[in-house]
Amino acid sequence: MSKHDSLKASLEELIRGELASAETYRLLAKREKDPRKKQILEQLAEVEQRHAKEWSQRLEELGGKPPQIRSVKPLFGWQAYLAQPELVLRRMEEHEDEAVKRYLQLQTIGDERTAEIARRVMEDEEEHAHVTHVLYSASEAEHPAERILRREHWHVRGGSWIGDAIYGINDGLGAVFGIVSGMAGYSAGSAAGHQTVLIAGLVGTLASALSMGSGAFLAAKSEREVYEAELARERRELHENPEEEIEEMSLFYQLKGFSKEEADAMAHRLSEKPDQMLRLMAHEELGLSEASFPNPWVSLLSSMVSTAIGGLIPVLPFFFARGWAAVFWSAFVSVLAHFAVGAAKSLVTTRKWWVSGLEMTAIAFVVGVLTYLIGVLFNVHV
Repeated sequence: MSKHDSLKASLEELIRGELASAETYRLLAKREKDPRKKQILEQLAEVEQRHAKEWSQRLEELGGKPPQIRSVKPLFGWQAYLAQPELVLRRMEEHEDEAVKRYLQLQTIGDERTAEIARRVMEDEEEHAHVTHVLYSASEAEHPAERILRREHWHVRGGSWIGDAIYGINDGLGAVFGIVSGMAGYSAGSAAGHQTVLIAGLVGTLASALSMGSGAFLAAKSEREVYEAELARERRELHENPEEEIEEMSLFYQLKGFSKEEADAMAHRLSEKPDQMLRLMAHEELGLSEASFPNPWVSLLSSMVSTAIGGLIPVLPFFFARGWAAVFWSAFVSVLAHFAVGAAKSLVTTRKWWVSGLEMTAIAFVVGVLTYLIGVLFNVHV
């Protein structure tokens, strides 16, 4: 294949890629509910469509014929339709970065007219990669660090020791109540199995407390490490490409409802204070704030102690009673404790205390009955 034919083949491929990108942005715009984001996505689609038209004109100038595409399909197949828009935007950012590399190669082939178009289109693609980065950063409900740290829907991210303590009691109570119920079912309330239930409950309490404490410590420590690493990355980008970072900040303001003129003015004014801009970008883009970080040692102690307290509740009756009496009192105090913990969760949620309490009580019944029956089943077959 001659150099001329190779160039025409490359342009045909570029046209297909630009049309597919335009269709992907249109699809994302249809799926988007936020009118501001929808408008931005539609604008991106229009630019990609214009790129395809420019390359088609250049292909005709070279004596070629633009590809006849009856139905343009979006990039990434079924994922474009079903995957979370944020994930599709992440892939679009990668796609735009790859397009920039292709246009860099086109500038070295010796065809000045093609190189001129490639330079202009490459600038648009670089901007598109930047815009998609802002869009998915602004859309994500939580940063990857939050997914690591998130335990349950009611747990407060970067919260105080109160949230850690409530979760710790809940975890210790639920886990050890299950152990005690199962072992009680296995021993069938006999005096001979009393010591086994007691030891199993204490060991389960210790294991749960150590596990929760170390997990809370590492989670709090990891959050700070992630924040510092991302802050360093943002600082480097702000130093190397200040104009792009200003544009990114402007886009964040536009997504919050400001006009482009207002957003640009605010972003440029903020750029005069680099340190403040850096922290604000980390907060807007990553959802991280240094002021919200928990102390790792406080998280460790509150989680470990509270888990131990929660774990001891189902075990305590076995210190003072034996046989079925111990089993009854263990179940009774555990159910009450589950209700109390559920009610306490209203401190870190907006739910009504009695609804949350009844929910935890129902969970206690399910856990107690299932683990007890499993214990009985093992006793019958062993």
